[in-house]
Parts: sequence; C-alpha cells; structure tokens
Amino acid sequence: MTAEAKQHFSRELLHWYQRGNRDLPWRKSRDPYRIWVSEIMLQQTRVDTVIPYYERFMAKFPTVQALAEAPEPEVLKCWEGLGYYSRARNLQAGARQVMELHQGQVPDDKTAVAALKGVGPYTSGAIMSIAFNRPEPAVDGNVMRVLSRYFALEDDIAKPATRVKIEKLAAELIPEGAAGDFNQALMELGALVCTPKSPSCLPCPVMEHCEARIGGRETELPIKSKAKPPRPEARIGVIVEGLGAHAGKVLVRQRPATGLLAQMWELPHLLVPKELEPLLHFSEEQLTEQAPLGGLLTEAVAGETGLLIRPHRQLMDADHIFSHIHWKMRVYKADLGAMNIGEAVPMAQMAAEAAAVYTTAGMQLEEQVKTQQVDTEQGKQLEQQLEQQLEQQGELHAPYRWIGPEHMEELAFPNLFLKILRDYWNQDL
Repeated sequence: MTAEAKQHFSRELLHWYQRGNRDLPWRKSRDPYRIWVSEIMLQQTRVDTVIPYYERFMAKFPTVQALAEAPEPEVLKCWEGLGYYSRARNLQAGARQVMELHQGQVPDDKTAVAALKGVGPYTSGAIMSIAFNRPEPAVDGNVMRVLSRYFALEDDIAKPATRVKIEKLAAELIPEGAAGDFNQALMELGALVCTPKSPSCLPCPVMEHCEARIGGRETELPIKSKAKPPRPEARIGVIVEGLGAHAGKVLVRQRPATGLLAQMWELPHLLVPKELEPLLHFSEEQLTEQAPLGGLLTEAVAGETGLLIRPHRQLMDADHIFSHIHWKMRVYKADLGAMNIGEAVPMAQMAAEAAAVYTTAGMQLEEQVKTQQVDTEQGKQLEQQLEQQLEQQGELHAPYRWIGPEHMEELAFPNLFLKILRDYWNQDL
C-alpha cells in the first residue's frame, strides 16, 4: 500500500473521531488510573455492559490507594456480574504495586506500566497513549480487524506473530501528537463501523483506500483460525434449605483462595462421573431413577459439613461457559430431613439408597408417617425432636455458611450461581 493511502487512513480516521465520538465516562478524564480500570473492564465485555460497572467501581474506589487498600471481597462484589474475575484481582494487585513502587501514581513509563499485574501489550499501549499521549500502539481485536481489512492482510490474527506485525503497522500510522485520539478512533471504528460480520462500508471514513472493500473481501477478512471449543463438564448442584435458626436460608460455600473463581461464593456442587451423565437427560417425571445423583450430593455435603441432606426435587438447569470449560449444571432442592406430617409420600426419593445416614428421629418419623401410626400431636413432637437433632449436628466451619437474601448484597457470586440464587429467591418454592 502506498504512503498516500497510509496518510489518508491516519488523517481521515482522526478527523472522523474528532468530529464526534461516543460520550463514554472514561473519556472525560486523562487520569491513567481511570483509563486503566476502563480498559481492564472492557476486555471481553461490551461497552454498554461496562458503563454502569465502571461508574459504580469508580465511586467506590476513586483512587489507586482506595483500590489497593480495599478488602478483596469488596472488590469482587463490586465486579460481580462482569465475569473473568481474575481481571479484578489482577487490577487490585497492580494497584498495590503502584502504591509500593510508584508512590501511588501510575507511572509515565511504558516498561513500568507493562510490569503491572494483569497489564499486557494492549492495556499498556492504551494507558500510555490515552493518558500520556505517548505514540504507543494499542492493538485489540477491533484494531486487528480494521487494519487487516484496510491493508488486505492474509495473516491469521489468532497467531501471536500476527499481533506483533499489526502492532508495528499501527505504530507507523499514529499521527504526531495525537496518539490517544488516534488509538481510540481505531477502536471506535472497529466497534461501530468495521464490525465483525456486517461492516458498514458506506459511512466508513477510510473506505476510499480500503483494499478489502475494493476487492469485495470485507466479509472474508480478517483470517482467524477457530479456537478449541471449551471442554463440557456435567455438574450437579444443590440448594439446601435450613431449619430452625436457619429457616429461610440456604447453604453456600466459598471457593479456595487460588484457581478458578478464587474466593467467590457458590452453591455446593460436584462433577458428575461419566457413567452417570446420561441420568441428567431424564425428565422430572423420572426423578426416582436419579437416586444415584441424589446420593452423590448427600454423601458430598455430609462428608464436608456433617449435615445430612435429602435432595428431593429437580429445580432448574443452568450453564456457564468459561474460556476453557463449559459447565452444564442441574440444580436440585434439598432439606435437612424434616417432613411435613400431612404427606404420606417419602421426600427422600432421590437419595433413597442413602436413607441409612439420616438421623434416628428422621427415620422413625418417616416410617411412622408411611404407616399412619402417628397422630398430629405425636408428629409435632417427633418433628421438634428431629429439628433439635439437626440443629445439634455442629456448627458449620469454613468454607460453608448459611445465607439469606440479604447476604447477596455482601457476598460475591460467579454469574452462574448469581442467576440461580436470584431465580430461587424470586420464586415461592
């Protein structure tokens, strides 16, 4: 491509952006901290989704120091719903680095910024160019798509070598003294005009020299090899309803301090053995055939908490796709063994083979109800005895605890469990 075409691209794209761009909250300041937060949030997430999160996050953590000194659970709670929670942890770790190494000021130095936790080439380029107007490229998926089309590049943008090549090309295009606006213009063009599937070539400010448009290849480029699909995992989870002092609450646990979704809260759940996965395709009318799944949940919860649960109802199906794993989860409802005296049908159908682990009072009550050998008063006494036994099973220890709807405002849950619990609290179950 000629030098004239490159100059045309840089000049017309910058003019287009400066004539009118989106009014986004992070564009109202050149504060490197605010730009840093916005760029981390915008990774893997749409702008419209990010805006309310960004405004809430900045209100709660307005400075690097505020973020660095905040308890991690508060940071995760403020991030809740955005997903990819390692971004939040890395952002806070980076803020602590800034406090320790740079006196609380994001440095005007590319090497120092690139050394911050969670800051890669794109984010460092965005911070340096937008906050400090340094001529550094900021190449994300939008930029690779725009430049691949304009220059008709045949390189696979999924390969690291292609990113390096495009970063070099993007750096050559930056107009002197306008790095921040130019990089944002490139991102804007890719987000609004040169979109992935249906690019709008007619309103594009650089269409005149776009080689993909001229060659009729705007929908063919860029070339990108398909990523390996996430590995499917079948899981079963349980909502355990409390009794007595814990009536109206459900059982949750906190994930380990490291690894996937570290330190976030979730419902008890487990991976289903391959040989039992076919049971997850059964309808609700066939619940009695899912006893092995109920038994797995009963044994798992009893082994970790000492609580003896009885799964008795399929509640809902839910799923969540991580970058490398696809969780497909069936959620059941369970109680701690108490029964309604008016019911003659056992509630432990799913975990029938594990009935021997239930408390003596629970087994006695269930047997007598089935044979209609108790009157209402006797039943109430047995129920009270059962509840006392259940409440005396021992205090819950970390990572488990009982929560009610009010605790949803303080504990951070991954999106999957956030949706399940919100649906549960909003229904009269």
